[in-house]
Amino acid sequence: MAAMTPDTDISAALAERVRAAAAARTPLRLRGGGSKDFYGQALAGEVLDIRPHRGVTSYEPSELVVTARAGTPLAELEALLAGQGQCLPFEPPHFDGAQAKATVGGMVASGLSGPARASVGAVRDYMLGVVLLNGKGERLVFGGQVMKNVAGYDVSRLMAGSLGTLGVLLEVSLKVLPVAPQEATLLFDMDEAAALQQLNRWGAMPLPVNASCWREGRLWVRLRGAKAAVAAAQKSMGGEVLDSDAARHWAALREQAQPFFALQGDESLWRLSLPDTAPPLKLGETLVEWGGAQRWVKRRDSDAALVREAAAQAHGHATLFRSAGKSVPVFSALKPPLERIHRELKKQFDPAGVFNPGRMYAEG
Repeated sequence: MAAMTPDTDISAALAERVRAAAAARTPLRLRGGGSKDFYGQALAGEVLDIRPHRGVTSYEPSELVVTARAGTPLAELEALLAGQGQCLPFEPPHFDGAQAKATVGGMVASGLSGPARASVGAVRDYMLGVVLLNGKGERLVFGGQVMKNVAGYDVSRLMAGSLGTLGVLLEVSLKVLPVAPQEATLLFDMDEAAALQQLNRWGAMPLPVNASCWREGRLWVRLRGAKAAVAAAQKSMGGEVLDSDAARHWAALREQAQPFFALQGDESLWRLSLPDTAPPLKLGETLVEWGGAQRWVKRRDSDAALVREAAAQAHGHATLFRSAGKSVPVFSALKPPLERIHRELKKQFDPAGVFNPGRMYAEG
């Protein structure tokens, strides 16, 4: 287990800083380790460093619940869970190499999940409760430490993917799960269309498929579950069984360290969220995850209209995930009713508009 750093509670200092910023209408840039700074629109505002607010405040392995302050290093939380044979099953990416910068708060604020997301759920599905500061510096508590504790609007899950635009996360309670007793990775040779069809066939069967990845004519499928279930699936699915290198493959996929994700020149990385039954979109070099529901393509920012139209035609949407220039909007435009809800939520949580202005959509 990694060495744990000392717990510190700086919530009072953070609240004071927020109140001062609101009074002066000074924008604040909420920031943990900065490993997700590339994600979203351009950064703005004075940095409000959440990292000193750290520590696991409660962990009940028998109850499968952990509560941690937002500045807690994600690597430390995962090490603590691993020591008890447990994990965050949605495999949150760190995107920080060997520097261990990613924080629990950044994990929630970005709302990003790894290869297992299609089978186990996303970050928001494991959110039980949050403590946060609103734009007035008031401490608010939502949810708790059990699954069935929400009456009305589920604010805890609302924080997942909000990119720090609604409040300063102070504390997060999460559901965790035991590590699967057995795992195996199978490799198949097939083109993209065949892979998508096969993944959908398997999806309709009682198989312990946990993750999938197609790239350049090769399909990787990870099985996780009871030993008997994994063994039976291997026998019925066929394919080549990979050795210990499989773990490195999935880790590199989660952290976007595979060669596919290396961008050249003016290339940008686009993430397409689609129905898993959508056929190949033929937008160029592609990597397919989540049973076909998440597809990565490399195009220029100037191809935004082409990429977004192709995604819309397939009943999905496209996000400009990584781009040096950010010359086009990162996220697809919201329809008027959703945009109205978005702006009203922002006003309720952050009336002075000081939290991460413009990080998701243009303010105004």
